[in-house]
Amino acid sequence: MWADEEVTRHIGGQPRSRQDVWTTLLRAVGHWQLMGYGYWIVERRGSGEFLGEAGFADQKRALPAELVTGPEAGWAFTRAAWGQGIATEAMRAALHWMNAAHAPAATHCIIDPGNIASQKVAAKLGYMIAGETMLRGESVRVYRRGI
Repeated sequence: MWADEEVTRHIGGQPRSRQDVWTTLLRAVGHWQLMGYGYWIVERRGSGEFLGEAGFADQKRALPAELVTGPEAGWAFTRAAWGQGIATEAMRAALHWMNAAHAPAATHCIIDPGNIASQKVAAKLGYMIAGETMLRGESVRVYRRGI
């Protein structure tokens, strides 16, 4: 998934190497160990086909503190999952779990201004734009759910 140019177009802008994907996987495991939350793998019901990942992280991003409220929600899916409501369904389940397990006052997500599909998912989940800022030299929008 992370080597697909279409998947990464709005998530860093570059396909990831095998080494970068491995580092990301290790970071995801570390989130569960250190933070008590992280990302889940999402599979197609019945077949077990890998569709993507969804969940939460604390990336310690260099963003204005007033925009970063609580854990950062994130989702990424293969093209085979696009347009089927799978991201929304997976993140609804993730939010339900996060609220029950950790009860954060708020969560946020970061979306590239050109990523219309993720903006629609965020809106369905109750995220509202909190501001626009720069991240690694690129414009991003920060959305907030909660306070």
